Amino acid sequence: MPSAKQPWPTKAVMQQIYEKHLWGGPEFDFYSGEGSHKQEFTLPYLEAITAFLDCRKEKLSVCDLGCGDFNIGQHLVPYTKKYIAIDIVESLIERNKQRYKAEQLQFLCLDIVKDPLPKADVVILRQVLQHLSNAEISAILKKLSQYNFLILTEHTPMHAFVPNKDKIASQGIRLKQNSGVDVMAKPFELKVTSKTILNEIVIGDNKGKIVTTFYRLS
Repeated sequence: MPSAKQPWPTKAVMQQIYEKHLWGGPEFDFYSGEGSHKQEFTLPYLEAITAFLDCRKEKLSVCDLGCGDFNIGQHLVPYTKKYIAIDIVESLIERNKQRYKAEQLQFLCLDIVKDPLPKADVVILRQVLQHLSNAEISAILKKLSQYNFLILTEHTPMHAFVPNKDKIASQGIRLKQNSGVDVMAKPFELKVTSKTILNEIVIGDNKGKIVTTFYRLS
């Protein structure tokens, strides 16, 4: 399948999503969507991730790629040795710096497709890849070998689907194509040493499910 062409830089796409509230939340200055705010989605996710972080003998460092409005990440920071939160939208990062402060917390404005990524023990990608093209996903996945663990959350169809149909970077995902991101399927074929599903949240009205998977990368 030919790769999707991106008519507009991804940074501009993401800026427009927040400026025009395309993910909802017009009453907020920045809003990363219901998946980051509705308790039916956030509470099970936070329970699973904090349990993983809290069971370690020593606290881990975390790199959060696509941290968004940080309504989720703020709750994970206390469980970490260092938390590096990254997003491509500069105004969003500046707002986060002002709103969320902790000794071990750092915000960076980076293009995770093009820029080098900071080192850490764990990399978190929460409903980020699903908005990107296959070429962008491939570029990100190639950088993940420096991490020990990957915690990946993706919104996929409820039943069997064709993985990794291509798309351009946008507010939407692959659900309408009966597709979703599977990093272990072609064309990505991410190499991992183990895989464990941490959490699955079924969405009503045949809107698929949100799956959080833990991968041991080394």
